[in-house]
Amino acid sequence: MRRVLAGLDPEQRVAVTAQAGPVCILAGAGTGKTRAITHRIAYRVVTGEIAARHVLAVTFTARAAGQLRERLAQLGADGVVARTFHAAALRQVRYFAPRLLSGQAMPEVVESKARLVTLAAARAGLRADRTAARDLAGEIEWAKSNLVEPGEYPAAAAKATREPPYEAATVADVFTAYEEIKRNRGVIDFEDMLRAAVWGIEEHPDVAEQIRAQYRHFVVDEFQDVNPLQHRLLEAWLGGRDDLTVVGDASQTIYSFTGATSSYLVEFPRRHSAAVVVRLVRDYRSTPQVVGLANAVIRQARGGEARLRLALQGQLPPGPEPDLRIFPDEPAEAGAVAARCAELVAAGTPAREIAVLFRTNAQSEAYEAALAEAGVPAVVTGAARFFERPEVRQALVALRAAAKSDPGPGGLPEQVAGALGAVGWQRDQPPPGGAARERWEALAALVTLAEELPLGSLAELSDELARRAAIQHTPTVDGVTLASLHSAKGLEWDAVFLVGLAEGTLPTSYAKTDDAVEEERRLLYVGVTRARQWLWLSYGQARAPGGRARRPSRFLPQLAGGGAAGSAGEPKARAGRRRAGQPVPCRICGATLLAGADRKLGRCAGCPSDRDEELYERLREWRRGTAAEQQVPAYVVFTDATLAALAERKPTTDAELAVIGGIGPRKLAQFGPAVLALVGGAGVSQVTSSAPNQ
Repeated sequence: MRRVLAGLDPEQRVAVTAQAGPVCILAGAGTGKTRAITHRIAYRVVTGEIAARHVLAVTFTARAAGQLRERLAQLGADGVVARTFHAAALRQVRYFAPRLLSGQAMPEVVESKARLVTLAAARAGLRADRTAARDLAGEIEWAKSNLVEPGEYPAAAAKATREPPYEAATVADVFTAYEEIKRNRGVIDFEDMLRAAVWGIEEHPDVAEQIRAQYRHFVVDEFQDVNPLQHRLLEAWLGGRDDLTVVGDASQTIYSFTGATSSYLVEFPRRHSAAVVVRLVRDYRSTPQVVGLANAVIRQARGGEARLRLALQGQLPPGPEPDLRIFPDEPAEAGAVAARCAELVAAGTPAREIAVLFRTNAQSEAYEAALAEAGVPAVVTGAARFFERPEVRQALVALRAAAKSDPGPGGLPEQVAGALGAVGWQRDQPPPGGAARERWEALAALVTLAEELPLGSLAELSDELARRAAIQHTPTVDGVTLASLHSAKGLEWDAVFLVGLAEGTLPTSYAKTDDAVEEERRLLYVGVTRARQWLWLSYGQARAPGGRARRPSRFLPQLAGGGAAGSAGEPKARAGRRRAGQPVPCRICGATLLAGADRKLGRCAGCPSDRDEELYERLREWRRGTAAEQQVPAYVVFTDATLAALAERKPTTDAELAVIGGIGPRKLAQFGPAVLALVGGAGVSQVTSSAPNQ
């Protein structure tokens, strides 16, 4: 018992020791949600309140289920069943299949819908390639997860503002044909398996009685990601009972496109009037600076999920301020990220503890290339490497073929766009459907490369692309993680780079409703909360050098608001007399500075310092004497950061002094003459008496 209760914070202890009944744990990122639910189960088992074999803990990945079982065993609660929804349903359907199917064997479960969807599309009069089949399969999966039948799809899709890859009526025809093909072949898909489990319980009292006798206490992790079909199965398991513990974070709802909905989490206290609601807000993952920025991002959230947003409280020692950068274009951004990654690795940060996160997989190419050029190993997570994607391989073949024939009129970008027409790419609006858009964006990235690279022909471009593909195919065991924000959910790193934070990318231009925009905001929140210590946020003002200017993401409060931020983690956007929010360039590399400390120094934190150490020491000596003379602490005269900025920037006029943070009109009048004299070479004894008393 001591081991189970040891080390819990007050809120975790309330969650762990709550009485039997409905319990809702609202757990922010890094607040120890897994600790809370495993210790709650173990507490109830160790006290004899429940038997381990009567507990069913449900989560969304086999990895998470394995972690639950491992932790529970360590706490003395071995024997608890922890599975995904699909694994739990599969086990039950297999066990009861002879009874439910009059002695027949359970149908085979198809691992992928793509092949059957392709056949169904042909039956509906469509020629669907692999990309179209993926999008159609996604629509069918969404419909079945929302308990929508084929004939109901057009109305349901319109109500949910879906953007299907074809006309809704056509998708419904494919859906109908898909269901017929499955029946004829005697196979089922994963959604059918969940529905079979529900049907077995709802329509067969003997099955319901046996399952409910086995499982009497339920725990559901990531409750904000439950879809209607999964919730229907949970309700069937419960059978009107209320010994249910759920844990989730509405601010991390980022999978609504698959059918997941946070409504069950948001409405839990209303559905269960006697529910105990516990908020976990102590963040043990990230520094207060990272936590502060996360709070600033989510503070502006709107919609139903915002009702349950949590103001996190950082528990770790202070760390560096988030590093915010603006670059002229995406190649400059990628190069700077790669250089900073190389510095971190050289300073001792393992490459596996660094991640570069972006909104879409098509953005990975620039960072794969930049890291390869910098000699930093990289691992792409959640998607294939850029040059390994089927559409990119096809495009390279088309470009090589075009290079050997007449490339057509126009410059290199126009020639590339023309060559990509052979693989079905059109430069106008991207097609509907997530997979189709991802394919379109990957090919668009090749056109962008043609705009960026100083090359004169398709042959030269083909050679350069082949070179990039070769260096990026080097096997990597341990490297910097490259991943989309969706793929990063549930993971964490010491250093995180959030890149491409521009309007049109985050939020994506496809987010056309208020709800869709809010989900984009939550994506950024998830990205910020992946960082333990170092956090970098950046965007390129143009996609390619000289390209059309873009605006920074509206979700970055220090950019959107333009004013100085007040709490930890909200980098101040001020610079002396400059208008609030006005860009300040690094005097060494030219990158736009947004972090307060960087703006004061006039350079990026990673750029080399050119501080005059002798001047710095004279300034410190002068400050000591001035502070003693005025009987005030030394920092009241100038902070260490201001002295460092003076020794680096060496101002020679009042105007140059005025742009250094920490030197307002009063201090400019009071100490300006002495500081300028010291910078000009005067000794401390010559200027000490020149500072008038306050």
